[in-house]
Formats: sequence, structure tokens, C-alpha cells
Amino acid sequence: MLLCRLSAASQTLAGWGRRSHRGGLFLHRAVSFSSSHCQGASSGEGSAQAAEAGSAQARYRDTVLLPRTELPMKLTGKKLLERELQIQQECGFADLYSWQRERKAKKEFCLHDGPPYANGDPHVGHALNKILKDIRNRFELLRGRQVHYIPGWDCHGLPIELKALGELGTSGLSPLQIRQKAREFAEGAIARQKAAFQRWGVMADWEQCYFTFDGTYEAAQLKVFQEMHSKGLVYQDYKPVFWSPSSRTALAEAELEYNPEHVSRAIYATFPLITLPPKIASNQGLEGVSVLVWTTQPWTIPANQAVCYMPNSQYSVMKRADNSQLLLVATERAASLAGLLGTELQSVSTFAGSQLEGGVCKHPTIPDKQVPLLPANHVTMGKGTGLVHTAPAHGMDDYSVASQFKLPVECMVDDDGRFTELSGPELQSLSVMTEGTDKVISMLKESGALLLEERCVHSYPYDWRTKQPVIVRPSKQWFINTASLKDKAKEALQKVRVLPESARGSLLAMLDRRTYWCISRQRSWGVPIPVFYHKETGDALINKYTVPHIATLFKEKGSDCWWELPMETLLPPEVLKKSKAGPASDYLRGDDVLDIWFDSGASWAAVLEESDSRADAYVEGKDQLGGWFQSSLLTSVAVRNKAPYKSLVVHGFVVSEKGEKMSKSVGNVVDPEEVINGGKGNSSPAYGADVLRWWVAESNVFSEVQIGPNALNSAQDSINKLRNTLRFLLGNLQGFDPRLQAVDPKQMHYIDQYMLHLLREYSMKVTDAYSEFDASRVIRLLQAFITKELSSFYFSIIKDRLYCDPEDSLGRRSCQTALEEILDGVTRSIAPVLPHLAEEVYLHAPGHDEGETLFRSGWIKSSSVWRRPGLEEAVEGACAIRDSFLSSIPGKNATQYDLTVAIEPGLLFELMESLQEEPTSTTSQLAELMMAARVSLTSELPRDLQPDALVNHGTFLINLEGGVIREDSGYSIAVTPTSAARCPRCRRYTSESADCLCPRCQNLLS
Repeated sequence: MLLCRLSAASQTLAGWGRRSHRGGLFLHRAVSFSSSHCQGASSGEGSAQAAEAGSAQARYRDTVLLPRTELPMKLTGKKLLERELQIQQECGFADLYSWQRERKAKKEFCLHDGPPYANGDPHVGHALNKILKDIRNRFELLRGRQVHYIPGWDCHGLPIELKALGELGTSGLSPLQIRQKAREFAEGAIARQKAAFQRWGVMADWEQCYFTFDGTYEAAQLKVFQEMHSKGLVYQDYKPVFWSPSSRTALAEAELEYNPEHVSRAIYATFPLITLPPKIASNQGLEGVSVLVWTTQPWTIPANQAVCYMPNSQYSVMKRADNSQLLLVATERAASLAGLLGTELQSVSTFAGSQLEGGVCKHPTIPDKQVPLLPANHVTMGKGTGLVHTAPAHGMDDYSVASQFKLPVECMVDDDGRFTELSGPELQSLSVMTEGTDKVISMLKESGALLLEERCVHSYPYDWRTKQPVIVRPSKQWFINTASLKDKAKEALQKVRVLPESARGSLLAMLDRRTYWCISRQRSWGVPIPVFYHKETGDALINKYTVPHIATLFKEKGSDCWWELPMETLLPPEVLKKSKAGPASDYLRGDDVLDIWFDSGASWAAVLEESDSRADAYVEGKDQLGGWFQSSLLTSVAVRNKAPYKSLVVHGFVVSEKGEKMSKSVGNVVDPEEVINGGKGNSSPAYGADVLRWWVAESNVFSEVQIGPNALNSAQDSINKLRNTLRFLLGNLQGFDPRLQAVDPKQMHYIDQYMLHLLREYSMKVTDAYSEFDASRVIRLLQAFITKELSSFYFSIIKDRLYCDPEDSLGRRSCQTALEEILDGVTRSIAPVLPHLAEEVYLHAPGHDEGETLFRSGWIKSSSVWRRPGLEEAVEGACAIRDSFLSSIPGKNATQYDLTVAIEPGLLFELMESLQEEPTSTTSQLAELMMAARVSLTSELPRDLQPDALVNHGTFLINLEGGVIREDSGYSIAVTPTSAARCPRCRRYTSESADCLCPRCQNLLS
């Protein structure tokens, strides 16, 4: 690769930069003259487009080959929407997925669709996700792979049930009635979402989707459940779970959202120490000491069974200066507590936490109840007193302590979150989070145990559906032992690529926090857990005979049959015999359904093909790190010891242009339907689907993605600029058929060959970016290529040759050959992002049969032949000289000057000779590149230069054969105003007089 470097002797050339390539660096051709001069050189005085000016020019107007195309300059409003729909119809968008599934391909690309929830209208979050996936799928299709992408919907769960029933609630409705209403609601949401996804141009077979309420899917899910149960990973137990009183069901971690502004009434309460720990009993002055605890959940105090300490920490008995009360607290918390209590605390005795073993306290609200002091590693010193109130029924860590020390797990709270009879007459029926908390605090005051109450703002779990706080309470539920799967899951993740890599840490952290997964829900709308209970003993009947039989029934009839069929069909004699169970009449069917995260987490088993059944990619939002990504991983590792995906792509959330979460109450919600079709009463313009797709592609999807009028207007402007570039290319290809008229690369002009070389570099970078799910890099590459390589450079150089050379000349056909390749390459490169525009352009493009569509004709076709030895060096050497020339005449029209280039004999001179064989020329490739009136190439500057000549010097480093050939070549230039007149036809300063055609135009017209 060439390493180019220029040092200008007379001045710094601001337009120079370096471009990084695989093998080194070469000079970037950013033109250093002002934009106004650039326009003058390319489309002002020196442009054939101004041929109307003056009567002489008007005579030759019809002899100039100006661009002509039927592609509209701009489409807006109704015309835009009609055109997009027309393109979808004409170009077979609906059949594209099926077509590519039937063609032969060496490789398959499988993107497994994480099922969106079927509980509402399509929103911009859907748009971000579905379009991001479609961009990658369309790219893979174009490059010849067979795409496996089956859209799906998550159809069960409480949100659908609640919305379907509305104000009716579940009272008086049978499970089947509830399920029927929920199914109808889900089907309506699916229909609306599916129509939107199709309108956005998402490629799929929309008649072959997957739904988690489909019997075939449910049967595959039960197969996964059975395999996990047979391995001992699924079990039933009575232990604390997150419980939503507002939903009356257990919840998994993934169904929680944490409210950072939740306010709790935190309390400091005393537990009188009635039996001193033996190891400190002999210490003086410990009579009447009380253990001080802190909790943000005062309602759990009645369920207290112990107070826990950290064995390795230091504890002290402190005396209050204001009332001589003795308090046992962690030594390092004493200073903070003194400030809270507003009094000095004096140390009476200090000892290790391990010496507290054997101590016994009096319960503050239940007479005659005693609770032990117990060691526990979950005790922390960040807040509170260093001594933790422990209620095994209402805390995960508390339950672990209870299991270790055989403490009772007494639940005093019912399904509605109210105290039960077990809590006593004062508390019974009170809601634990409100009036129940008030009453407990009142009881603590009455017993003298309340030391302090404070308002505590902290993060607290809420039910993600009802947006109400949850509690922890014990319940008999079905669980998956995730603790035994963690190590295998982490090992499997090591083989998975995560984009961005920073998301891997969050995924692992969430996995670590999950010791078990509660998979049972107390609802009707879901997949029934296939378990039967003995009427007398309550024992569960579930095994390798019962579950497969139920799965077969679900596949044939759907899961409604759990409630529809008689017990004798659900438990036929042959199944009971194999299970060594009594008659079916001895059993009751279970009422619980499976967690919807288990539903969707088993999708790999229901949707992916058997051959590998590992998707190339799962692509979802960051909320799925603890949701679908995790549940899919755990179920797959449990059954097959491998992850269901080879890579994970984690995108951010959509927010407003101010970075705020979208909210109807705030009024900042952007509706994708309005983005495409316009707002009611023309409140906002109709942008069409391609603008929505460009917004997705242009965004940094790995962080929060902003949307609003500014982002959408910017996207629209960018597409219009691209459209005009494509129109220029199409317009100059009018009447050109590359199949018959294309020029062999070896015969093409150097600048045209060079553009094919740049096109090849561009296509390789674009391919890499798409492969990395980095569509925003594709957009940046596209805009840089169009702005720097095409508009500012190539187009400004070639207009004279395109417009004024003979129509069938080698030079013009060479240029058209390059333009056709550029048009094809640019159109294909942006097709995954803008399929409607790409197909529209392809309909107008030359070189293919009528009826052929872009998406059925492959990826960018670049050739290694385009990279000729010496080509890059010749053109970039000329560009270095060109920039020196243009910087010598800032703000002036280059076509009004003659240029003399002096180069000492050597490599650079030979390269320039390949662009201009004769000593002086107005029509050479070098003259075209310089955009000057006349270029003279010599070994030294003439001594008789005109007095007004501008002289400049520079050097250019040639680096050939990977550095084997290196030569630092100097050059000089002399710039003088031309004595020639402007040709009335081509408007170049190459005529003998103002009313006379230049030799080139004379020959052409004669």
C-alpha cells in the first residue's frame, strides 16, 4: 500500500489529510479551496450546465449531453407513501423471504426473533428492534446466504389477561372464559403489530410466524420442562418469593422493575437481650442491654425469628449520654447512630461478633416470644446497626438462615398482601404495606421498643405490569434450581460473542443474583404446569409418562384441553399404570401456569431447526439481559449443555430528543404510524418507512436512541441528498447499456479506474460494518464516500467529459462504466437500510432485465482487477499536485489558468506521463484532473515565466510493493492566467476567440 506524504514549500495546504488503509497511509484528497470556488469550478462558469447564458451558448444547447432520468427529485406526502407501497408490490417484498428459502445457498444465517409482547399497539421500541434485525437479514440475503428468521409473539401472561378483562376482573369467569377473552385480545394486538412490521419493510414469511399460545409451541415447551424435571432441576417447595398483591401471583426477578424513588418508613427498634451470650456474660455493666436493629419493612417485625450478626465484625455495647440506655451495635456504626439519635454514645464494652453466639432476645411485639442471636454472612455495615432483624418468611437471605438453623417459616400474610389470623386480632386483615405498617409501628411505640423512625428513599421492586410494590412472602411454588446451572451457563457464555462487550458483565451479574427461578403463576392465561395432586395426600404426580402425554394432547388440541378434557383422558390407564398410580378419580389437576419467561425461554426448542438449533444471533433490548437472554440460556444449558445463540446483540431503549423516557402524560411519545403516515390534521409530515429505517441505521443503537422531529428531519434530508446523488448517476447513464457498452478496466481512464478502486475499498468496509451490526458506520461510510469521493472530487472532474465529449467516445463510455458500477455499488450498499429507495433506483438503472429486482440479484460486485499496480500512486500523485495548484489560486476559477508542472525525471514523472503523454495538452487525463485550461508537463520550470506567474513547490512520497520501492519526489508548479477564450459550447477556456469553438468541440460538431 502506498504511503504518501506532501510537504509544500511555500505554504501549508489545509486540504491535506491522511487516510488509514490496511497496509499503511495515503493522502486524502480533501480539496483545500473554498466551497464557492469549488462550485465555480464544477458547476459555475466552467460548467456545461450554464449553456443557456448568451445567444452563442444557446445555439449549442442541444449538442450537450445533459443528465436525464425519470427518477423524481423528491417524493413527499401522499406520493411518497403511494410509491413505497407500489415498490413493495412491484418488487415482491411479501414473497422475498419464501423465495430466498427455496434457493440453494452454501451458508445459512439464523437470527432468532425474540417475541414481542402481544398486549398493545406497535411503538418505536418495536421499530428499533425489528428494523435493526431486518437490516442484518437483508444484508445476509444480498450476500447469498439463506436467512432463517421466523417472527414470533409472546402471547400469555397477566398484562394481556388484565387488559382483556378490563374492569370485569376475573370474578365469576371460568378459566376457559378468561382464556378465550385473553386469546382474542392477543390476536388483535398481533394483527396490528404484524401489519406495522410489514409496512416498515421487514422481510419474513408473515403467514408462518410462531405464537407461544400455539399447541405445537406449547408441546415443545413441555418437552423442555420434562427434560429439566427429569434431571431434578424442577422442584416444588415452600419458600419466600416475590409476591404481587396487586396481581395476586408470584413473580420472577425478570418481572420486576425497581423504583428508585420508593419511600419506606424505616425504623430503629430494640430487642431486649434476656440471655447474655456466654462469652461476654462475665463482662461488667451489661445488665439491661438491648440489641438495636434497623429495617425498612416494619410490617415484617411480627414474623421475626432471629437477629443476625457478622461473626468477623466488631460489636460494642454503647451507653446513651441522654438516658443511660445500653445498646448493642456494630462498632463501626456507632458514630453514625450517635448523630441520628442526637446524643453521645459511650463505649462500655467491645468484642468480636463471634462472641455473640448463644445470646437470646425478647421479641418486641409478641409477649413471651424469644429469638436467638445467629451468625450470618449477609449482614453488611453500609447502613443500619450491623444487626439484622430476620424474618424467614419475608426475605431470601432470612430464609437461608432459617434453613441452616431450622427456624420456623411462618407466613402471616395472605395473597392480597394482608395480615392473616396468625398475626393476631390487632393486625388481622390490615394491608401490610399501608395500615399494617402503621399498626406495627404503633405497637412498637407502646412496648417502648421504637427508638427512631425515618423516611427512607430507596430502590424497591415493583410489579412490572401493575406498577405497584411487591412483597416477599413464602408460597408453595414450582422452581428451577438455577444455582446448579450457573457454572455451566457461565461456561457456555464464554463461547458467545456479546455486542457491546460491556453488556457481558451485566448478564453475568444478573445470572449470579439468581439462586432459583420461580416458574409457577397463579393465573389462568398461560401454559398449565402439567402436574396432578392426590386428593388426600396432596402429593404431586408428574413424571416422564404424564408430561409427554399432556404434551401430545396440547399439540393436537391446544392447552385449553387441560380444562376441557375429563381426568380420564388427561390421565389414561396406560399412563397411570406406568406411573404406578391409582385411578384418575384420585387426582386433581393443578391450577398454576408457567412463567411467561419460561414460555419464551423455550423458543429455541420450538422454532430453531434441529440441525444445529443455535441461532447466529439474538437481538434485543438491554432489558432482556435478565429476561429472554437469560431464560433462553438457562433452559438450553439445562437440556443441551450449550447456549442457544452464537452471539448476543444488546441495543438501548428509545427516548425523546431530550433524553427523557417516553410518556403519554408528558406528551413526548413518538408513534411510528404517525412517523410514516403523518399526524392527524397535518400536525406532522408523512416521512415514509425509509426515514424510520434510516433513523434506526444512523443511531448508535448500543446506547439510548433518541427520536423526535429533529432526528426525523435530519434523516429525511440525508435521504434526499442521497437520492439526488443517485439521480445524477442515473441521469448520466441514460442510453448506456453496460452489457454492451462497458469499457474494459484496462482501457478506462485512470481516474475512472481509481474510482472503481475506491468503490472496492468502500464495499469492503461496508460489508465489515454490516457484519458487526454497525449500520451507523455504514451510514458514515456512505456519506463520506458520496461527499468526499463523488460530489467534491469525481463529479466535479468528469462533467465536461460526460456532457461535451462524443456520446460513444471511449472517454465518455469509460466514465459511464465507472458511474454504472458506482450506482450499482452505492445502491446495493444502502439497500438493507433503504429497501424502498434501492428498489426504486434499480427499476431505473441500466444493465438488467425488466422485472429483475435488486434483492434477488446479489451484493456489491467488486473486482480485484480494479486494483491495478501504479494506478493509485498515479492518481494520488496527480491529486497532490492538483491541491497545490488549487491552493495557489484560492477563490479563483481553475479553468481560467494554465498550469505548468515540473518534475525531475523519476517515478513521479513517469506516473504523470501515463496521464499525459504529450508535453502540453488541454484534453489529457492530467488536464481533466487539474481542471485547468491547459497543462504542460516538463522536467523543469521554464526560465521565461510570466511576471504574474504563481510558483509553488511540494514533494510526494511514492511507496510501492509494500515499501520495497520508495521515492520522495519533488515537483514545482507555475500557474498563469490563460490567454485562451471561453468556448461557447463546453465553456472551457480553450478557444482562440470568444465566438469560436474549441478544437475538441469543432471536431465533434463537424
